[in-house]
Amino acid sequence: MDLGIAGRNAIVCASSRGLGKGCAMSLAQNGVNVVVNGRDEAVTMATADEIRAASDVEVTPVLADVSTKDGQAALLAACPKPDILVNNNGGPPFRDFRDLTREDMLEGVTMNFATPIELIQAVIDPMTAQGFGRIVNITSVTVKRPVFGLDLSSGARAGLTAFLAGVARSVAQHNVTINHILPGYIDTDRLRGGLGYNAQQNNISEAQAAENLANDVPAKRFGNPEEFGEACAFLCSAQAGYITGQNLLLDGGLFESNF
Repeated sequence: MDLGIAGRNAIVCASSRGLGKGCAMSLAQNGVNVVVNGRDEAVTMATADEIRAASDVEVTPVLADVSTKDGQAALLAACPKPDILVNNNGGPPFRDFRDLTREDMLEGVTMNFATPIELIQAVIDPMTAQGFGRIVNITSVTVKRPVFGLDLSSGARAGLTAFLAGVARSVAQHNVTINHILPGYIDTDRLRGGLGYNAQQNNISEAQAAENLANDVPAKRFGNPEEFGEACAFLCSAQAGYITGQNLLLDGGLFESNF
């Protein structure tokens, strides 16, 4: 299926590994020039090389912390008027909410609430002026389904979802869409880190924690970044112009709801 976005330009935040990498790879394979972003130089450059080898597009690596103003400026300098913005960032580590300090909470809100909004503020007007824009925010199934220890991440991402609900509808007439993908248990470094926390809390091995977690999912497996990236690419497609303000769950049926 031709997604109709070949030749477009995308910024994919925190895309040197994991979910962001999956999104950058899928966009590139659909002909989109991508800005790849990370903080580890070796990993980011290796990812850029891997995407170049798998596609025929321009791949621009940017070493930056997207949560900082300098980092955002570096991304926008590399691609001043992106057609596509994929917001992604690391989240607060697993932690009992009792242990959170004010500084922890402000950092979490900066990472998972303020940062994506700041980037959207920077790109939204050029998108509306040209009559095309696709914004995808990677949030979490925890927006809908609580996970103990991820309370700060859940709260910040749920706040982002509510904040952008009205924004999405205010720009829909300009063929600019804003949607969210809510990953469940996708096999990434962050998931593996959470398994360590789970194992410690329940006094079991990480292997047993992984098996228990996968068995909670109706699909009986973890998702993978490649299928996540394909879903992101579709939301960025020309054909997805009538989808906006939505939360797409990629969780193997984990969240149980009729609607």
